[in-house]
Amino acid sequence: MAKHSGQDAITKIKNSNVRMTPQRVAVLEALLNSKSHPTADQIYQQVGRQFPTISQATVYNNLHTLCESGLAQELTFGNHSSRFDGDPSEHYHVICTGCGSIVDLHYPLLKEMEALAQQTTGFQISHHRLEIYGECEDCAAERE
Repeated sequence: MAKHSGQDAITKIKNSNVRMTPQRVAVLEALLNSKSHPTADQIYQQVGRQFPTISQATVYNNLHTLCESGLAQELTFGNHSSRFDGDPSEHYHVICTGCGSIVDLHYPLLKEMEALAQQTTGFQISHHRLEIYGECEDCAAERE
């Protein structure tokens, strides 16, 4: 993932209906520059270096606002802490069962699966989520 500038975050926020604040720009920039799909606490730690007086609540509120506006997405995996993705496009994730790292997988969306599910169940399908689990190269090498 390419390193994004603060200008990228400012442009994304300006193009949305979200009010721009320096803290919100910093939170989005932290997401855009992360390949690790960080937790809210990790984002708080990173943004706190730039804004030492920022509260955890402010980070959580900004993450919530960014997700609601479609600028980011929250990833929930069972009982684990939510992770956040600065790429709001529709894509899938591959998750390491060893260290918990998450990697984006861009693959043609399985819309035909949604149509089949709707047809066979009568549900009005709104979306789907595909997660693939395995062991990353580092964890596999460590285990061997």
